[in-house]
Amino acid sequence: MTARSNQETPASSALPERAARLVQLKIRRQDGPDRPETRRWEEFEVAYLPRMNVISALQQIQKHPVAANGAKVAPVAWDSACADDVCGACTMLINGRVRSACAALIDDVAPRKGPITLEPLSKFPVLRDLVVDRSRIFDALQTVHAWRELDSALAPIPAQREAPHRQARRSELSPCTTCGACLEACPEYSSRSDFLGALAINQVHLHNEGAPGSDTERARLQAVMGPGGVADCGKAQNCVEVCPAGIPLVDSIQEVARATTKELVVSWLFK
Repeated sequence: MTARSNQETPASSALPERAARLVQLKIRRQDGPDRPETRRWEEFEVAYLPRMNVISALQQIQKHPVAANGAKVAPVAWDSACADDVCGACTMLINGRVRSACAALIDDVAPRKGPITLEPLSKFPVLRDLVVDRSRIFDALQTVHAWRELDSALAPIPAQREAPHRQARRSELSPCTTCGACLEACPEYSSRSDFLGALAINQVHLHNEGAPGSDTERARLQAVMGPGGVADCGKAQNCVEVCPAGIPLVDSIQEVARATTKELVVSWLFK
């Protein structure tokens, strides 16, 4: 009988294990509101998963908050609700571009060299890390009366017939998620200006389009006729380029500008 060799299998014949792919992220962090001195970059590495998005990467960091250099850190804070590109809460700057983190697939946003950079929106106060205070958006919606009045004490108003093209128009204007992408991209919108922004102006157009908004139409127009109103738009058209809902914001601004001109003339003639 031939004796069995005790020698190990040559390394050349062994199948090498495939190294796991890692996703690199570089995240702008801040420990709390009004604490700009804590602003810093931290880098992380997470395991790649097929079809993963930026939210998935942040969730991995949340479960295991360890930086790429091995230091244990606080979990990264970010906003998220639906994870289905509907609520707009997870909007942030990804590689310098404003977009929803849940809709940003790693395969699409990962650069060939270097990490994916994540930053909070720059036009709003930072609360912590990637979370910002969007109160100014909702203040603007209050300013333009972006709702319809209902009085339960009054008799119900019969439904009014409406042309299909007007229904389609309002459907086109309505899918805003208040994500703030249009405001982030707007050069006129900043903490140093009173400009209400395309988001609020579009709501004026939406609620004034058709009979349901006619009762408060003039109040909405007058709200955007003063400082910070539609006249402050610089017509850069960045808003329509970044809107994830595809709302024709430039058309809305033009329609509201025409309507305010008419309102100004009528107010001057019949004052």
